[in-house]
Amino acid sequence: MRGFFGIGVEGISKERNLGNLVRSAHSFGSSFFFAINPELDIKKVRSSDTSGAYDHMPFYDYESFEEFKLPKRCALVGVEFIEDSVELPSFKHPAQAAYILGPEMGNLSDEVLACCDHVIKIPMKFCINVGTAGAIVMYDRLISMGRFAPRPVKSGGPDVKMEEHVHNLRRIKRRS
Repeated sequence: MRGFFGIGVEGISKERNLGNLVRSAHSFGSSFFFAINPELDIKKVRSSDTSGAYDHMPFYDYESFEEFKLPKRCALVGVEFIEDSVELPSFKHPAQAAYILGPEMGNLSDEVLACCDHVIKIPMKFCINVGTAGAIVMYDRLISMGRFAPRPVKSGGPDVKMEEHVHNLRRIKRRS
């Protein structure tokens, strides 16, 4: 898969939510993680990050959005549940992107939204946990960037041999 991505948060206040998101970012292959104006002790987050992500990818901690810097040609993608956001299944992810999620009980600041190249939302009835939302966005990026074979027309996986194997097992079970 070409390109890279990073993911981060603005104004997060719950250590376990941040730890969950950092761990998911590490698992999905994020190139970096960032926090803007976190309302918590970043060092305490390490206790809920069981993957040791802090030892495997860069982590940037900014006191304000004015300090925030992205790599050149990296698009900033806000993840926000607002009316004008693009629904995630209809979004083409940039090859180089940084995704930013807002605080648990609030939204991304107007300042951040104004600087976003894109704003997306997960098509749901209401907002969900920051860690869960970030994982859904990263999963969508992974499957939409061509790392896997296209989904088959029929149910099941792309491996026809496996489908034949399962069919044969069912046939044998019916005989016994």
